[in-house]
Amino acid sequence: MRYLKKRRRVIGRDVDLHQEDPMSGVANLFDVGVVFIVGLIGALISAYSLLDLLSPKTEITMVKQRENGQVEIVTKKGKQVKVEKVTDKKLQGEGTRLGIAYRLTDGKVIYVPEGSE
Repeated sequence: MRYLKKRRRVIGRDVDLHQEDPMSGVANLFDVGVVFIVGLIGALISAYSLLDLLSPKTEITMVKQRENGQVEIVTKKGKQVKVEKVTDKKLQGEGTRLGIAYRLTDGKVIYVPEGSE
């Protein structure tokens, strides 16, 4: 029976073969964190339906208002994205009158074209 047992010959007798590197646990935690972040990003994209932003056939218009009150209009048509900043400046130029806009007490705006009764 003595010959059937496996014998391990180690150069140093006090070396433990089952000892692991302490940094391997930290590396595993990092991998778990990366997988969690990728999953969270995927969940946010599906929750806010942001996949439409990546499609070249969709047309999207978004209005953003910053903390300082500046308003931006972001328009996406196909692959072209256009950002316009809205300002309070008065403009001059020539044009024709198209109609009249009325603001109701509930905040709605009604446009009445010129010449309609």
